[in-house]
Amino acid sequence: MKLSARIAAPAAALVLAGLTATACAPQTSDTGAEGDEKTGTLRVWLFQEVGNKPKEQVVDAAVADFEKAHKGAEVEVEYIPVDTRAQRIKAAFNDPKSAPDLIEYGNTDTAGYVKDGGLADVSAEFAAWDEAKDTDPTAEQSVTVGGKVYGAPLFVGVRALYYRTDVFEELGIEAPKTQAELISTAKKIHRKKPDLYGLAVGGAYTYGAMPFIWAAGGELADENGGTYKAAINSDKARKGIEAYTSLFGDDNCPAAKCAAMGGNATVTAFAAGKAAMAIGGDFSHTAVEAGSVKGKYAVVPLPGVAEGSVAPAFAGGNNIGVLKSSPHRTLAVDLMKSLTGKQTQTRMFDAMGFLPTYTDVRDAAAKKEPFVEPFVKTLGAGAKFVPASPGWGQIDSSLILPTMFQEIVSGRKDVAGAADDAAKKMDAAFADAG
Repeated sequence: MKLSARIAAPAAALVLAGLTATACAPQTSDTGAEGDEKTGTLRVWLFQEVGNKPKEQVVDAAVADFEKAHKGAEVEVEYIPVDTRAQRIKAAFNDPKSAPDLIEYGNTDTAGYVKDGGLADVSAEFAAWDEAKDTDPTAEQSVTVGGKVYGAPLFVGVRALYYRTDVFEELGIEAPKTQAELISTAKKIHRKKPDLYGLAVGGAYTYGAMPFIWAAGGELADENGGTYKAAINSDKARKGIEAYTSLFGDDNCPAAKCAAMGGNATVTAFAAGKAAMAIGGDFSHTAVEAGSVKGKYAVVPLPGVAEGSVAPAFAGGNNIGVLKSSPHRTLAVDLMKSLTGKQTQTRMFDAMGFLPTYTDVRDAAAKKEPFVEPFVKTLGAGAKFVPASPGWGQIDSSLILPTMFQEIVSGRKDVAGAADDAAKKMDAAFADAG
């Protein structure tokens, strides 16, 4: 799609909670492996986080449990840089002999990797796995393409509304309960305190803008029989786009400064005391705690259109999948379960702050760490996912939606024109992906 090594890891957690690889492997020939070896060495590629040591310790414990239960099997783990993962995984798909048995991957990469023929279908094993029944439905959706399961969720990340309690108390205002209140509150704060953005927003912050589109009843695309068609220019989607882009201007977040900002920049502005509100992830907590606003902020779910409703958030996160080329199919699936099971996810939350994908484990985490509660509420209200099409990678890497937002806030195009142009580009990407 990222989460206490936590935001220090925007290149890992934040990126994968919202970004896909900029390049995918081309369609490969048959990469299926022959046989199913029950001993030998399994190779695993996981993502290198900023502050990776705690993650390594959790993984080492899971590997030790696996090796103890599987005599004759050994595991080698390599931590690969997030920003070069596309090239590494492309090479693995095209050269099965040098490929690992398992990989960690961003959940928006699922459809593309399935099309490339790199991931193994583990539907039967996932369905028979007792722990899987407690998997959050949205997290399970992120490993599902065409009704088949291609891995197991490792963690999930969502965004909510961070706000400055000291500023709100000084101005005698409360946390907004509707989207309209959010917008009016942001502008009121900026009017009273011109040195602050009321709500920090970014023209390149796709995953911060999506909740406005979804809250208005819009969708990114409609699916019919496995084929996607852009819906970003529908009447409802345009209402959400209008709401989000109304926050750019001299009355809140000037377009000249905010049009180019992405998610990291908006959270950084809030943490540095330059904004009264920001849309940030559970994975943003550590960065905010390290900023000048420590002890002077709170978090609530991002409000929807109706009072008391929650705007649907994008469910980002990472998964672990078995490569189709693995010669250790059974062992690899068992290792996948060990690396993504409830015990490991509990330890990973304690070590890294990554939100568990199991509803019961996540509820326990919320009781242990109060800051998690608004994010759990957001997930419980119904998070959403990007189109499960390999074309999404092209849409994301081509910056189609950021371009749309920036064209609107710069005044180059109106909402209808920019949305229509974006829809045409999205449809071309979906068509190219097949």
